[in-house]
Amino acid sequence: LLNINVGGKLFQIAYKVLARYPITRLGKLALYTDPVKKLQLCDDYLVQKNEYFFDRDPSIFHYIFHFYRSGVLWVMDEMCPSNFVEEIEYWGIHLKYSQRCCRILLEEKRDELSEYLKIEKELEAELEPLESGTQFDGKFLGRFRKIVWNLIENPYSSVPAKIIAVMSSFFVLISIVGMTLSTVEEMKNKTGKMWMEQMEMICAIFFTSEYLMRLISSSSFKNFLRAAFNAIDLVAILPFYIQILFENLDDGDMQYHEELHKVENVSKLGKVLKLIKLMRIFRILKLARHSTGLRAFSFTMRQCYQQVCCLLLFIAMGVFTFSALIHSVEHDVPGTDFTSIPCAWWWAAVSLSTVGYGDTVPDTILGRMVAFVCISFGIILNGMPISILYNKFSDYYAKLKAHEMSQ
Repeated sequence: LLNINVGGKLFQIAYKVLARYPITRLGKLALYTDPVKKLQLCDDYLVQKNEYFFDRDPSIFHYIFHFYRSGVLWVMDEMCPSNFVEEIEYWGIHLKYSQRCCRILLEEKRDELSEYLKIEKELEAELEPLESGTQFDGKFLGRFRKIVWNLIENPYSSVPAKIIAVMSSFFVLISIVGMTLSTVEEMKNKTGKMWMEQMEMICAIFFTSEYLMRLISSSSFKNFLRAAFNAIDLVAILPFYIQILFENLDDGDMQYHEELHKVENVSKLGKVLKLIKLMRIFRILKLARHSTGLRAFSFTMRQCYQQVCCLLLFIAMGVFTFSALIHSVEHDVPGTDFTSIPCAWWWAAVSLSTVGYGDTVPDTILGRMVAFVCISFGIILNGMPISILYNKFSDYYAKLKAHEMSQ
């Protein structure tokens, strides 16, 4: 018998049993005759008891010991897959000796663990700033840029940094409220326009100052431009300056400007200005910089893009299928809205989403049966991914919040 001490527990295995697996560590230990080679395979050796010592996990070695006796490697569900694979690799035993069911479960657990660790790493990176304060050491105006960076990027560093973060969210809300009020008929008079323009100017000055402070405190101009939040900040301030540029395109020709304002609703320049003004709605995305909920939602969409794309594919298939069915049973009805399959797309999309505006409805019994099947399919289709998305969102939100509190 070969005496093996693994982590303080003694095991005895016959030499002839170990010799069946000559490529394993214990198989080599049983077959080698050179004492030097044997000592290279173990951690220590006690001459008096002829005992070989291994500083490994004894709980996992029970399965290794069972493998030599039975020829089958069992994998328990409660074991850590990474630790188990590391141990069997040390002992020189291949995973092929395990049963297929055990192998499948182990591979699934390894995939789940790697996916979990990947998501955890991405969640931590979600709250980590693109740069750290140590990157300014030894650089031009490094101390000053570090102070500015803490004020803008690290709201937990000081009270002024918190105030700036609150002011940033406040000005975003003020800007959105101003854009909303500018469309109200009562606010389109001269006084209302003047107030809206002054409010927009103040918000644009604050957003520009904030963007320039981030640009100054950035240690890498390339990384600054690649950051998504910085692109949102740029989109938030560009409409104001583009609008000024268009409105002052030709200051000398006042008559031309008067005519331009008269036909603003139909002119190409007027449409461009309206589109530019509409771009201010993207300022609301700036709230995601200081909102854990919005970050969790964005992270959920990025992690579940496959499920979302699959849902959109199923919806598209349902729209095409049920629009073709409803057209085939309703196209002969006098005065029907289902004159063609493309005309039935809107009805199918509204029915699948279970919104049901009622602007287009089937008239025949067979058409109503198709509509019932379409609505039922929509309920089942919408119910499948919602639970997955909600569970992942709540999980990500809780982890982001916990990580934020720990920081």
